[in-house]
Amino acid sequence: MIFSRSCRDSNARQGLARLIGIALVSGAMVLAGCASPASIPANVILRDVHNNGYSLAFDERSETLATGGSEGRIRLWRLPDGQELSHWQAHTGSLQGMQFLNRDQELLSAAYDGTLARWTRAGTLLKRIVTPSPVTGMAADETAATVVTGHQDGHVRLWRLADFSLIGDVRPHRGAVRAIAYHAATRQIASSGTDGRVFHWRLGEEPQPLPAPPTDAQDLAFAPEGSYLMGSGWFKLFRWRLPDGGLQILRTPHHGLVKSISFHRDGRTLASIGRQTDSAVYLLDAGTGAVVKRFQPHALCGTFVRLAPSGRYLASTSDDANVHIWDLQHPLPERNFYSENKIRAANKME
Repeated sequence: MIFSRSCRDSNARQGLARLIGIALVSGAMVLAGCASPASIPANVILRDVHNNGYSLAFDERSETLATGGSEGRIRLWRLPDGQELSHWQAHTGSLQGMQFLNRDQELLSAAYDGTLARWTRAGTLLKRIVTPSPVTGMAADETAATVVTGHQDGHVRLWRLADFSLIGDVRPHRGAVRAIAYHAATRQIASSGTDGRVFHWRLGEEPQPLPAPPTDAQDLAFAPEGSYLMGSGWFKLFRWRLPDGGLQILRTPHHGLVKSISFHRDGRTLASIGRQTDSAVYLLDAGTGAVVKRFQPHALCGTFVRLAPSGRYLASTSDDANVHIWDLQHPLPERNFYSENKIRAANKME
């Protein structure tokens, strides 16, 4: 049985006062009979597939979606219909990163239990190591044969992909690492932490601090061409120019924490999901933060969003244990929802 879950985030108390104010304003708008914006329904909803949804990964051909939850289970789903292909108990902690390898025949995973593992698509374990600290983020580069992991102890560690031997270890953060981003073409790395700091460097170099954002960067993503780095925090997006590091703050329509972001391959837009109050899923203009498209929100706090490499699919997951999948080439019709007052007014006009 799936029970209701409360929103959980380590810095939720920092924004409590702001959230109360937002809730009051939002409630007043609902009572006043405001119309909800149109949203694009998900083509497929996978219900109660994890205790809480924590991580998503598309294969390079955009034919398979991998999902991971707080219970440590991995599931593979066929696209576009969402038919389950395989599942297995991969970790004892929440999934914090997944990536397909070896022409989509294998899957790399990392979890808060501190383990890094490599699997076949059927769930056969090929290699596993226990790292020194819980993993909070992961990225891999097959060309450079390198895995990058962020950890609860503030370290960013580099591992040789073939045998998981440690090849690099730095500690840029005084607190836990919140997010890791990697750009394979230029071999750039970025990390953010609970200490509010953001670092940027290339493989073989030392981390360099970027201008600190006004709130912790919950997620990071390099633009497809690698010229700038995007981050997300309370209500806003952060945009750092590389390599000079100039910081631009962009407002978004989110009413709370922007928990996760993912670039479209066009580099002009990125997907986002909210953590508090709205659980909204948007496609945003990467230059302005303005809404390009609105998607069906989740019932509980959002955790992760990902766009497929081909740009065809968008997937999101949250504390409601569901996974939403949109086929952007074949979207369902938008639906308008109106408050009771609006409906009454329309009936009177008739």
